Amino acid sequence: METSLEKSDPYIRTIEWEMMNKAKFFPLSMLSSFTVRCALYPLTLIKTRLQIQKHNNVYTGMIDAYRKILGCEGFVGLYRGFWISSVQIFSGVFYVSTYEGVRHVLAQKQIDSRIRALVAGGSASLVGQTIIVPFDVISQHLMMMGVQNKGSSSVEFNPLGIKYEGASRLTLTTEVIKHILKTDGIGGFYRGYTASLCAYVPNSALWWAFYHLYQDELHNILPSHVSHLLIQTIAGTLGGFTTTIITNPLDVVRARLQVQRLESMRIAFRDLWREEGMLMFCKGLSARLIQSASFSFSIILGYETIKRVSVNDEYKEFVRW
Repeated sequence: METSLEKSDPYIRTIEWEMMNKAKFFPLSMLSSFTVRCALYPLTLIKTRLQIQKHNNVYTGMIDAYRKILGCEGFVGLYRGFWISSVQIFSGVFYVSTYEGVRHVLAQKQIDSRIRALVAGGSASLVGQTIIVPFDVISQHLMMMGVQNKGSSSVEFNPLGIKYEGASRLTLTTEVIKHILKTDGIGGFYRGYTASLCAYVPNSALWWAFYHLYQDELHNILPSHVSHLLIQTIAGTLGGFTTTIITNPLDVVRARLQVQRLESMRIAFRDLWREEGMLMFCKGLSARLIQSASFSFSIILGYETIKRVSVNDEYKEFVRW
């Protein structure tokens, strides 16, 4: 059994799956995930609206989007679709279980830690996306309702044509589900599934690989007394920046497929290129970078803290904060 103990370091760098009390880990992990998603959801909504709009016909950037949403729709406008999106905390259980499980299996075969992270991250995303895509499709339609363009409702951002003014969250969610079923059947809830896999599987795989890479490099260059948890949060943030820049166009295509009801990734890429040209690589990037950095920092802070709290007693003396 690998314990992640370095020869020159008596402490455990990575708390492995078998070292933790799962009865503590899972509830705390879900609570942490919900808290982070709740705090950062407005960034997700703004990022999605920036990605879906053509050129800058509604918002000129992240700050402009925040001001207009807050001014026209109020604080509630920043949380459209949040409750249906929050189902991701349950898919997160399967994501983490898959990630840690695959890493554990590969560790038995003496695979390099970065390769383990790459494969496990991709596998975890495959499982997570299979569960969450239907909820993403619904939540993204809800996110777009309320967009104003030159004083009038923009049909482009509400392709289902649902009247949302004055409707409750439950009514809107029910109407979105009914319209998707009526128009596309059950398959409509998996619209953009392939694009989601193409965007998120590499993103997850690269994020975990970069996370371990940056963590190792930071351990090499920083003094030994520097907090291990601090190193991990910095590594997570840097990993988020790197993967976001690499995968941004794929995320824009995924969002457009799911909201604008385009037929294929090829068509989505073609339309995006015609509209934006080289700017397609940075469309919504500022919001996504801030979202990714904030999310990566917060998730790692919560995830690694919870792992430390949940570690079995026999390993506690080898865990460094």
